[in-house]
Parts: sequence; C-alpha cells; structure tokens
Amino acid sequence: MMPSFSSHFAAGRLDFHPADTPRHPPLFVLVRGGEVLCGPDGSPLLSPFPEDPAPGESLFIGSLDGRPVFAAGVDVVPAGLRAVPLRDLFGSVGDEELGIAGRAVQYVDFDRTHRYCGRCGTATLMKEDEIARVCPSCGLIVYPRLSPAVIVRVADEDRILLARSPGFPAGRYSVIAGFVEPGESVEHAAQREVMEETGIAIANLRYFGSQPWPFPHSLMIGFVADYAGGEIVPDGLEVEDAGWFAVDALPDLPGPASIARALIEDWRQELTSKKPM
Repeated sequence: MMPSFSSHFAAGRLDFHPADTPRHPPLFVLVRGGEVLCGPDGSPLLSPFPEDPAPGESLFIGSLDGRPVFAAGVDVVPAGLRAVPLRDLFGSVGDEELGIAGRAVQYVDFDRTHRYCGRCGTATLMKEDEIARVCPSCGLIVYPRLSPAVIVRVADEDRILLARSPGFPAGRYSVIAGFVEPGESVEHAAQREVMEETGIAIANLRYFGSQPWPFPHSLMIGFVADYAGGEIVPDGLEVEDAGWFAVDALPDLPGPASIARALIEDWRQELTSKKPM
C-alpha cells in the first residue's frame, strides 16, 4: 500500500464552491505576476483590502471558515505590503495559506491571459456564475487551464534513477517528469516519458500522489515504478545527464516543497526500514 502524500499548494480547508454565500468580512490575495503581496505579518491573506475600493474585477476563489476569499491582480505594491515570489512562501507560511496563494496566482494568470477570444478576437467578459471568460460575439467559454504532468520515481532495488535537466541549478538531479499529451492516459505518459528521456523501460507502475503546481498551471501526478530493462541514454533535450544513484551517494535534490522530493524521500525511507538492525 502506497503512503499518502500531504501535498503543498493544496488548499484543503478552502471551500471552492460554497452552497451558501459567505457573509463574514472578506480576505484578499493580491497577485503581481508570479508574486504574492504579503502583509506585515508575512501572510498572503489580507484583511481588509489595503486600498479603498477593492478592484472591481476581484475573483471569488472560495470560502475559508465562512470568510469569502478574493484574488486580484495588481500592478503596484500598496504601501505596507511586500511582493514575495510564490516559491519563496514555502516554509514561511502554512500549507493552507500556501495552497490558497497558489490558487489565486493561477486564477489571476488565467484572467489576464484570456482577455480576448481565441476564436474570433473579440474582448471577453467574466462569466457571472463561475470563474470563466465568455466571448459576447461567438459565445466561446474558456475555463482556467490545467496541464496534467506525470512524475515518476524509477528504482532498481537499492538504486534510484535520477536525471538532470539543462535548466536545473548546477549539480541538481531529480526524478523523471513530463506533460501528458492529448489522447494519452497518465500511465502511458509515465512509460513514454521515462523511455524517451532516458531509454529505460519500466514495470509495476503504482500511483503515489498528486500535487497542484502553480508555475503557472500544472498538476503533478506522481508514480513509482520498477526498472524493467535498457541502458541509460539521455535524450539531450529534456535530459542532459542521468544515472543510477545509491542512497548514500545522492546528488543535490529538489527542494522540500515538491512532490519530486517526496518521491525520493519515500524511497530513502523504504531502504532505511529494510536495513538489518
């Protein structure tokens, strides 16, 4: 039985679609690009809005303990607030606040990048009953984009397959990941990505967990798999180097906010628990 994975960037307490209209004072999450504006206490949940009035196009993103939460894009940082990159909030705020901030960043990004209809070019309008933009000319409705991606830990007994992307910091390696393509199941995507990027075949694929990844709109779907054959041949595009690593000789790894690190740590714990006393 696979362990449950407690995901960062997942808002567990936020009621996305409350049955009743929240009546308590609202909370706001202000977004500037990939940054979230935080108050003097370091929290991204602001109450009240720092300027009067609040932006007219604030997006309702859910209810937290009976308080409506709105996201709004801003261009200027109001006095008393500071802009913090979303990634930098990890470790400085709780998981719930992190999840709400991630949801806000994704919705504001969607709102700002779908102002015109992709079919006829007409300026779109916010849909009144849900977070979507609708074209008043041709009727096209567009919803926030979500891009599913698989991330796979491949192990061969006491060694793990790790790969290096050209965009990683120097010396960093991680497990294999890639986007699901149209017409493809997540299981097929996992097998294809590992084979395409490293030349390795896998077997006994098992689900591990998932993680919202708002950079800017991914959903990471994690799996573990066993080595089934093949020699490592990096594709030279997505992967510039790959290799088998022992638990006591791991390279620099992804940060603790990621499901990639959770997959690696889970493997490390498995090996540690099997060692003779």
